Amino acid sequence: MLEKLYNSPKRSAYTLILIMAILSTIYNSFVPLHGDEAYYWMWSKHLQAGYYDHPPMIAFMIYLTNFISESEWGIRLVNVFSFTVTAFYIFRFTKELSDEKTALNAILIFLSVIIVNAGYIITTTDAPIILFWTLSLYYSYRALFFGSLKEYVLAGVMIGLMMLSKYTSILLITSILLFIVIKKREILFNIKFYITLSIALIIVSPMIWWNYKHDWISFLFQLHHGSTEVFKIKLESFFTFIAGQFGIFSPVFAWILFYYLYKEKLFFKNEKLFFLSLSVVVTIGLFLYKSLYKNMGLNFDAPAYIGGVIIVAIVISRYKLTKLFKWGLLIALFFSLLGRYLLLFHLDIIRKEMYNSDKVIQRVASFAKPHDKFYGDHLALAAYLKYYLPKHPDTDVATHSRYSQYDMWRKADFLQDGLVLMRNHRKDAELQKLYKNVKLIDTNVVIPKKRVFYLYRVSDPIGQ
Repeated sequence: MLEKLYNSPKRSAYTLILIMAILSTIYNSFVPLHGDEAYYWMWSKHLQAGYYDHPPMIAFMIYLTNFISESEWGIRLVNVFSFTVTAFYIFRFTKELSDEKTALNAILIFLSVIIVNAGYIITTTDAPIILFWTLSLYYSYRALFFGSLKEYVLAGVMIGLMMLSKYTSILLITSILLFIVIKKREILFNIKFYITLSIALIIVSPMIWWNYKHDWISFLFQLHHGSTEVFKIKLESFFTFIAGQFGIFSPVFAWILFYYLYKEKLFFKNEKLFFLSLSVVVTIGLFLYKSLYKNMGLNFDAPAYIGGVIIVAIVISRYKLTKLFKWGLLIALFFSLLGRYLLLFHLDIIRKEMYNSDKVIQRVASFAKPHDKFYGDHLALAAYLKYYLPKHPDTDVATHSRYSQYDMWRKADFLQDGLVLMRNHRKDAELQKLYKNVKLIDTNVVIPKKRVFYLYRVSDPIGQ
């Protein structure tokens, strides 16, 4: 099978990328939204230069896909577009560093690993950061090694857009600057370098201004989110994070990547591979360090594997690791297909917070009266209500929950008569501090002993 693909590597790669895009779009129409997806979709209805949780790019991209469709598959066009363009550039980048067969191998690796398959499904800030990280990596490489003004300008644009996607973009910027200091210090005296910096700064300046106007609230949230006040070694989270890398990038491909980065000393003598290696090591290294004292999400360092995919493909070709490559593909595909199957047919097992949430909210609509206000007990549930209720009414969080964008938009008289949906815990006492009249009107068990929704009718807010 693989041998036939190599007869026309470029055509095979492009065909596989397009097939993945089409199948993922179809697949995504059968999977209900995750709470985070509904939350980001809500942002797209209120465009601004920044948000409490993240930079604004995810909202901008969903805003554009809304013109095509606001259904689940429509929102997830953000993912499909981002990962499709990323795949094309991985092929292009790998081809420039090696050849078309190696570039095809890079695409096979990219499309097979579970972190990418998950990325095609759930719309999060990982989609835009993956896209613009890839474009920033590629055009920075082109600028540093070939030096045309056009490529410096494109690098500045892509870096600026990357910075609007997710704050972890600072890690790629760090790795690029490290490369310049170590290998190409003459760039620091090149006016084109400062043109790149200026363009990136201009693009990101509205987001910086928004943070300044809001007391740097988003920067401080992410700083706190990724750190801890007490430095206490947690070996369990450290080893869990390491094991997770072998899971999300597959055991074989992760082993090849880490072993040859060590064996070749980050490919220090080959400037182009060293450039790629820094983007991998700086990113994974930071989160590996942080995992010593705080649990790290396995998606946090996902952009590192853009360079990782290319390095693994080149190593496989250079050292003729054909059998290992085939085993790696089989193992990666097995777990990716298994994950897709479980998400589609056994959602209650792996994503119980998504399971039947859309049907629960349709049931909420049957209790609604004209002029009711709708509330959830968490930002995700409030966003779910807005997305799945007819006509997408404005929603809010009624009870105590973590600070979110809802708190930033909230007015003093936000409590009104209406319906409050809770999940897993009854909160009669907490609601009675907010309303004079509180009545439980429905209990919905969607996963026995695991997932229970409570619906309250509330009226006469206290103190308003």
